[in-house]
Amino acid sequence: MNASVLPLTNNTPLCFTKNSPPFNYTLPIASAYYSSIFMILGLTSNLVAFVVLLKSFQRTQSRSRSFFLIFLAGLVFTDFMGLLLTGTIVVSFHVTHFNWRHLDPYCHLCNFMGMSMVFYGLCPLLLGATMAVERFIGINRPFARASSATKSRTISLVLLVWFIAGCIALLPLTGFGAYHLQMPGSWCFLNISSKGYDLVFSLIFSLTGLICIAVSFLLNTISVVTLIKVCCGQDRSQRRRDHEVEMMVQLILIMVIASSCWCPLLIFILMSTVTAAPVGDEIVLFYIRMAPCNQIFDPWIYIMFQVSRLRRVKNLYCTNCAVWSSTPGQIPTAVAALRHRKPDPGSLGLHPVSQGGSQENLPPP
Repeated sequence: MNASVLPLTNNTPLCFTKNSPPFNYTLPIASAYYSSIFMILGLTSNLVAFVVLLKSFQRTQSRSRSFFLIFLAGLVFTDFMGLLLTGTIVVSFHVTHFNWRHLDPYCHLCNFMGMSMVFYGLCPLLLGATMAVERFIGINRPFARASSATKSRTISLVLLVWFIAGCIALLPLTGFGAYHLQMPGSWCFLNISSKGYDLVFSLIFSLTGLICIAVSFLLNTISVVTLIKVCCGQDRSQRRRDHEVEMMVQLILIMVIASSCWCPLLIFILMSTVTAAPVGDEIVLFYIRMAPCNQIFDPWIYIMFQVSRLRRVKNLYCTNCAVWSSTPGQIPTAVAALRHRKPDPGSLGLHPVSQGGSQENLPPP
């Protein structure tokens, strides 16, 4: 698909100065099917995930887990709205092949889509970093967090993340950068350039995303190390919590998926602006198609974790920890007690078992 060569005058809107419609269409009609299937799959996955999270929130009795579910619900809602708004425009273009200059002579629709791409792109990364900070404090500073954490405060953090992402997305409307129509003419995005305000805005977008990923990686790594020490430490009076392990595994998977989907685009934007290298339309289109895959894969993390498959793996893991920390004479008794112990959904506390096989009373969760 090639843009037709039109004379650009002083009256040409800013969003069309890079690629000006109409376009000569040479792509197969499969583009419409690809966009439609991608959008439907993403919306369905997020709807199912939202229902799953809502039911899990109603059943949970753990405060820390309820706060974590609020963050996940905000992430699912963000992903759903991002796919709905941007996907509707892309699918409409592929189906109707509308002329942007006729439909949007003042760039309002193009600016809206550009803002949506930036806003709904940064929100998952910012929310991932916020959840990593929350889990880091919850695991490493549990008493400090318990005294200050409330549901209203958690909701306020989600709203703050949306506000920050919204402020960044609105910068081009103030003249700080610009949104341009991108090839093959179905979407608008920031102008990747090494000149003027476009350079600054490109750096803000790419560095914000990369810093969020780096913060998530660092804090999640520390939290995992701390959690392993707690679960398998020699101090058997230390309480273990099943949901802490589950939340960390979910958070790590979210971080891995977000990094895999967004890092190529963010690094490409950063390198292109810093080195002033030419920006190829095909490579940008490839990276921009990778990024929304994050919105499709994320919901399945929450869905799959509700089937309790990983709970059995974690119970076996912690049973092995108890056996490993027991003395040789206590091993048979410890295994037998753990095998007959009723599961405690709020905790994985493992406690000393006497030589005679009697089990100590478990502390309340």
